[in-house]
Parts: sequence; structure tokens; C-alpha cells
Amino acid sequence: MGTVGQSPEIAPLVAGALGLLVGLVSALAFRWSEHSSRRVPPQPVPDVDEGVARVLSVLRSAAVVVDGDGRVVRATAASHALGLVRDGALTHPALRDLVAQVRRDGVIQDAELDLPRGPMSSAALRVSVRVAAVTSQLVLVLADDLTQARRLEAIRRDFVVNVSHELKTPVGALALLAETVEGAADDPEAVRRFAARMQTEASRLSRLVQEIIELSRLQVAGALDEITLVDVDQVVAEAADSARTAADAKHIRLRVGGTGGLTVSGDRNLLVTAVRNLLDNAVAYSPEHTAVSVGVTQSGDVVEISVVDEGIGIEPSVQERVFERFYRVDPARSRDTGGTGLGLSIVKHVANDHGGDVTVWSQPGRGSTFTLRLPRAEGPPSAVPHPRPRDAVDEPLRSQA
Repeated sequence: MGTVGQSPEIAPLVAGALGLLVGLVSALAFRWSEHSSRRVPPQPVPDVDEGVARVLSVLRSAAVVVDGDGRVVRATAASHALGLVRDGALTHPALRDLVAQVRRDGVIQDAELDLPRGPMSSAALRVSVRVAAVTSQLVLVLADDLTQARRLEAIRRDFVVNVSHELKTPVGALALLAETVEGAADDPEAVRRFAARMQTEASRLSRLVQEIIELSRLQVAGALDEITLVDVDQVVAEAADSARTAADAKHIRLRVGGTGGLTVSGDRNLLVTAVRNLLDNAVAYSPEHTAVSVGVTQSGDVVEISVVDEGIGIEPSVQERVFERFYRVDPARSRDTGGTGLGLSIVKHVANDHGGDVTVWSQPGRGSTFTLRLPRAEGPPSAVPHPRPRDAVDEPLRSQA
């Protein structure tokens, strides 16, 4: 009876609380609706048509599609490899400027840009860029890497300049000597002296032209004329015989030693040229009454042909440059010996074409060791008989320590 009698008193309180709660919720909902109506509704992110996306995926060029806010909505793997895209945006300001210009003018833009390879690198990437509008919101950026092509152009240009300079010296000397001989026609002794110098310059010119031809051929893909199994002993023997005349003139003893019976795969004539160039270089830069050693060793699956001299040596700061074309450690000595500065460059190209390399160890005053490293091959070599170099001596190479 007591509980039933209290119900009329509690009901108004409950109804009032419910009314207050409903009013509060309604007010909050109104405020939220008013606030939401003032905001700009989110815009849909523009996407690339599937057909366009398929076309971009097969392009050789690096491709990037940018939306109106500068966000990258599509980027090929090549664009990431070139570092054109990072964190969903174009990396380089120069590219962003081109995109902005296309949006402003509506005109396709073409440019060649030097772009840094990275934030910590001073090296530049040379790219050819084309920027064009695809839709009212999307802009397409196409980029081609020209770095290697421009480098090859520079190398070719420098090569032509160097060749012109190197040819000018002996040609000019021959012309001057010819005039001198003509003026000294009544002096037989002078004629003989100048004729001998003409022969020297003519030999230098002939050697220079031959080495330029060899180097040019080696720089062409597939320069190996005939790939066979080559007997390394025969290569060393023929190269040593070719270098012996110059060595005898300076009373330099040639020593041949090392492991016999090894074979490599390649072009026998080119390998003989490479070893002969190493020997000629060693003889040219060695003083009289010294020794030049050539030895063959095997290190795992690699055949190493080392040429050791007791010459002037090479400063560590320029050792990597000795394989550059026309580079000479001692230009004065090269003029005296008729050196062209191409011999070691030819050796490097021969090594690369045979899947090997060439290294140098040297200290000033202690001589140098050039090592031609080639992959070892198995099987009977091509039968090309060649006599053992006369006066050859089997001796171990001196230590490089």
C-alpha cells in the first residue's frame, strides 16, 4: 500500500529528467549540424583511368601523375628508381615548377634538368622531362635518364680532342724534319741524323694509329673476334718475345715463371696484346740493368698474370688514373720512349671484354706490379705452337710487401 501511494509523487520527477535530457541532446545535435554545414565537404581524390594506367606501366620513361594539390596519384617503378618521388610528392623543386607552369599556361613543357641524385650527394642526374596536362586536374610528368648518354658523349668528345692533339705532335715533327732534311741536302751526316729521327717519329705515329684503332674496336660491343680456349703459357711466351728487343736495348732481363698449363676462354690475339702492353710499359719505365718479371698463378677460378718491374713506381694518388686514355705518369719519359698513353687503357678494355679486370700495386722508388685477372677455363687449348722465350728463367715473382 505504501509503495503504490508514492508513485504519483515520483512520476513528475522522472518525466522532468527525461525532458531535460531530450532537450540537451537536441541542442547538441543542432550545434553539430550547424558546425558541419559550415565546412567544405571532402573532395574525391582524382584517380587515373585504368587504360591510362596500363599505358604508363609499359612506358620506358619514368612516369608520374600529379593531382591539383601536388599529390602523386600514380608513379611507375622507374620514377622511384630515379628518385623523382618521395613521400607522395615530387622530390625536386624544378619538377614542381614545371607542373605549376603547365597548370597556369596549359602548354606542354619540355626541358633537360640536372637533378641531384640525393640529399647528401653532389652527383647530378641528367634527365629529359616532358610535362603535360592529362585532365583538368591531373598533370603527367615523363622523364628519361640521359646521364649515361651524356657521359658517353663527353668521353667521345674528349677522345677526339685527345687524338687530334696526339696526332698533331708526330705529324708536325715529321713535317719539320722533312724541311730540315731538304735544307741540309749538302750535309750527308745531318741528313742521316734527321732521317733517323724521322723514322722514330714515323714509328711513333704508326704505333699511335694502331693503338687508336685497337682501342676503338675494343669499345664496340662484341669486340672479341674469335673466342677459343687459350693456353696462357703461349700468350705469355709470345708477349715476352715481342718485348725482348726493347728490354735487350736497356739490358733489362725478362723473367718468366709461375704455374703452367692454365687456360682461359677468349681472343688469343687480344690477350697477347694486353700482356705485351704490360711488358712494354714495365720496360719503358724501368732503369737499365734491372729485371722485369712476368708470372702466372691460379687463385681459385681466376688466372692471374702479373708483370713486376723495378721502375720509378707510381704515386698512390694517381694509380687509378693510369688506365685512362692518354694519361702518362711521366710525360717527359713517355716522349723519350714513344709512349702513347693508350697501352694500359687497352689492357683494361681487354680484361673487361674477357670478364676480368686489371689491378696495380706500386710504391715510388720500389717499382710496380700490374696483374691481369681472367676467369679460368677448362679443356684443351687451341693448338698454336710457340717457342719458349729465349733466355727465359723460371723464378718466383718478388714480394709486394
